[in-house]
Amino acid sequence: MAIRDLEAAKRHLPRLVTSASVLSVVHGTGLLSAFNTRLAVVITKTVGTMWTAYLFALLALVSFPAAIASHDVIVIIAWIAQTFLQLVLLPIIIVGQNVIQSANDARSEADHETLTAIHRLTLEVHSINEAQTRILERIDPDRSA
Repeated sequence: MAIRDLEAAKRHLPRLVTSASVLSVVHGTGLLSAFNTRLAVVITKTVGTMWTAYLFALLALVSFPAAIASHDVIVIIAWIAQTFLQLVLLPIIIVGQNVIQSANDARSEADHETLTAIHRLTLEVHSINEAQTRILERIDPDRSA
């Protein structure tokens, strides 16, 4: 490892990157961007609930009798694919993604804590190693050559 890489590694400060800290990357930092971000989060949190999935299922079932009464296979399949599946699966998928993301966030924070501790310990070990090298050089000055 080059000396400058080692110096850069010594100066490195671990940082935790959270979802909140990257919001401005997605929409920007302006007033309209902040509004768009907040609106998107509110809509996602609202639609991404099992209660919304239940509501959408009930809404889809309103047109179910008409689809069945048509006795047309195409209409029934279209109702299943376009009405029921799309309306109901959307919030369920969002809920699943939220559960997965929560687990990923928890793992990420735990990893950050571990890596920060490892980084600190590594700096300490390196510092001890440098002190020992200086002591050895005092004991045997020819060793440093």
